[in-house]
Amino acid sequence: MQQEIRPLAAVDIIEQLHRQFAILSGGRGKDGAPIITFPEFVGFSEIPDEDFLNVVTYLTSIPSLEAASIGFIIVIDRRRDKWSSVKASLTRIAGAFPGNLQLVFVLRPSRFIQRTIADIGIKLYRDDFKMKVPIIMLNSVSDLHGYIDKSQLTRELGGTLEYGHGQWIHHRTAIENFAVTVKTTAQMLQTFGTDLAETELPNDVQCTEQLLQAHTERHSELKVPLVARGAMSLPNSRPCTLSTVPPSLNGCHPAELLFVSHRLLAQLDETEKAFDQFWTKHHLKLNQCLQLRHFEHNFREVKLTLDSLMGIQAKLTVIGDNVARVEQLLRERKQLEERGQEPLEKAQALAATGDQLIQSNHYAVDSIRPKCVELRRICDDFANEAKKKCDILGKAPDHPRALLSPQASQWCEDGIYLLASQALDKCQTQEGAETALGDIEKFLSTAKEQQLLSPQEFYSQFHVVLTPEIKVVPRDLRRKRGRGGAMQRHWHRAGHSLSARILVFFCFSHIMHELIETERVYVEELQSIIEGYAAEMDNPDLNHLIPVALQNKKEILFGNLHEIYEFHKRIFLKELENCVENPEFLGRCFLKRKEDLQVYEKYCQNKPRSETLWRQCGDSIFFQECQRKLDHKLSLDAYLLKPVQRITKYQLLLKEMLKCSKNSEDTAELEEALATVLDIIKSVNDSMHQIAITGYEGDLHELGKLLMQGSFSIWTDHKKGHNKVKDLARFKPMQRHLFLYAKLLLFCKKREDSVDGHEKSPSYSFKNSLKMSMVGITENVKGDNKKFEIWYNGREEVYIIQASSVELKNLWVSEIRKVLTGQLEACRGRASLLDFSPPGVFCGSPSLSPFTQSKVTKYRGKRGLKAHSGMERPKL
Repeated sequence: MQQEIRPLAAVDIIEQLHRQFAILSGGRGKDGAPIITFPEFVGFSEIPDEDFLNVVTYLTSIPSLEAASIGFIIVIDRRRDKWSSVKASLTRIAGAFPGNLQLVFVLRPSRFIQRTIADIGIKLYRDDFKMKVPIIMLNSVSDLHGYIDKSQLTRELGGTLEYGHGQWIHHRTAIENFAVTVKTTAQMLQTFGTDLAETELPNDVQCTEQLLQAHTERHSELKVPLVARGAMSLPNSRPCTLSTVPPSLNGCHPAELLFVSHRLLAQLDETEKAFDQFWTKHHLKLNQCLQLRHFEHNFREVKLTLDSLMGIQAKLTVIGDNVARVEQLLRERKQLEERGQEPLEKAQALAATGDQLIQSNHYAVDSIRPKCVELRRICDDFANEAKKKCDILGKAPDHPRALLSPQASQWCEDGIYLLASQALDKCQTQEGAETALGDIEKFLSTAKEQQLLSPQEFYSQFHVVLTPEIKVVPRDLRRKRGRGGAMQRHWHRAGHSLSARILVFFCFSHIMHELIETERVYVEELQSIIEGYAAEMDNPDLNHLIPVALQNKKEILFGNLHEIYEFHKRIFLKELENCVENPEFLGRCFLKRKEDLQVYEKYCQNKPRSETLWRQCGDSIFFQECQRKLDHKLSLDAYLLKPVQRITKYQLLLKEMLKCSKNSEDTAELEEALATVLDIIKSVNDSMHQIAITGYEGDLHELGKLLMQGSFSIWTDHKKGHNKVKDLARFKPMQRHLFLYAKLLLFCKKREDSVDGHEKSPSYSFKNSLKMSMVGITENVKGDNKKFEIWYNGREEVYIIQASSVELKNLWVSEIRKVLTGQLEACRGRASLLDFSPPGVFCGSPSLSPFTQSKVTKYRGKRGLKAHSGMERPKL
């Protein structure tokens, strides 16, 4: 690995510097040029070239770039030496000086003979020195003072500049050590900051607490020495000012010394501040993550308790056959209410906590807000349902039929009277019984004319009210056993038919009414969006109000909303309205339009782009003006969410239909219709996740239909990996989002970023993929029933996958098993074809993977097949 090249430091050449054959005193020429002095030094010519070059290179690196660019002034003091020393000094400096030269002053030998020789020599050998700058020979230091001010020269040169070489080296070493400390500290903080930035937030309270504690301790460990380093000052542990800095200190001009010291301290201070800002944000996010995990944990516990109470509440009947039974039911409901008081209070308190997190600008606002809404909804539903049923019980002390509205009760009485008033003799024959049943059918047709006060209430209670009354007829008929056998069966069938038909009828009046009314409103809302917003973007009178970022981006903002509107207005609404008279055709309606409903997938795929554009332009005057004209209480973004809400509304209504039509002839079609809608919702949801995959170089469309997707904790084990890597992998799970296709299993890293305070839709960075043709599965992992194991290429790679629940694990295991079973069946098919290949033809298939080939070979081996060469295949 290539090592980092760093400049020379004083500590690297400390012995050479102590020899003092060259010094940087800190003096400057009149134009600010730095002065390097070569004092008298016995044996200057004997200094090794490397030592000379290192010292001169180091001295020229100390002044600022601005000062060095002016050029250095060289002063060579050879007053007590010979001409040979002057010549050697000039030759060496000319050949090896690394900086820009401005002037060279030579204090010539003071002895007469050597001075004369020097004068002659400089004339003869000037060109040999190859210097492009003037060389000025001086007889005395007084001559030097004519060029350089005495305040910029040391005492040895007749000046007043204070200079101590030992002190100079000490200060240079201290400054450079401090510079190294600053750099090391910055690198250390940068490394720690990188580690923090790449840390994945845990999914549970305990791991989050451990991570927060570990990061806080690490921060404290770094912060203590950082404060100590920050408290350090430069030499003498005193702040540097122009009045206190000796001119020669550090070999720099006093102003430069201040600059160097202040720059180093400022770098350390800026590094510390930047890290503190990053740590503050990171620490806040960790604390918010811990708050979120506590909130989610408490939410799951509270919701589990409330769901249990809601289940108990749903099972409690509101019908009592007598006063005593009604009072008992009231006591049971009172006990349930008392039992639910504490969970309801916890739910309200938790919702308030969620509100506080939202107000504190928590990063997971979009995750917290729906949970707060859900908590309050459950609380309201529980309280409202309890109050409603208690009110019903309170109004019905004498007879269950009092629970119904007067009109519903009268209609039920008419039906019961109709059953009881049929002539028994007429029902002895099949023709007579059919006539009686015809009367009942005719009576049922009058139900559409009734305007019941509460159809939902009637639906939930009618079968309990009517059943005891119907039983009266068969009981009376039993007294006439001799001639009533066939008739009893007819009456019994008629009674139960009437009860079931009335029950289903009122359920379907209610749900169909809601479905069609909400469908009409939905179409009207889509029309208002298209006409009041989309069309207005083409209105020249409003063009000046449209922001630049929105220009020519109508299709991004609205997606294929117009296509959805046209389908619902021209086709779906009319077909639903046709089901009013024949509610049993509703399931068929959804099945018929299965392909058309796929338009929602395209709309939902575009939704993230639409939301991003809305965040950029949503507060523009254009949208405010459109909203004002439409007199909408909500802004456009709320209406753009309507299609997403509508497709989920269908499945809720279909589920309600199924509840009230159990065991009827139309149940199968309704179940199939519900499965269709659920499949569309799943397809939409999966496609939303699939389009967010980044970094995958292949074509996702070639992988076929996305079968499953979801987030898991994953441990890895690689046989070829380093032992330490294997050990670490076993204990530290990765958080990965898996995408299962028939051909491939993708491993992605989920990323959730925020823009302008809004939580973006998650993205998924591609990390790894496994070919399903080389995958095996272990469905149960010892010690945790939420884990299963996927192994690859003969257990060369093993992935232990932990789901969030046993149910989710079982779904994935089942789907993976289907994929592998399908591959095995395909292998068997290929194997059977290969067995009939002509003699001499190679039976292997180059299109099969090695793992699949092994499946074929194993299958053929188990069947005892033989190769065409006559040799038996080895048993596997």
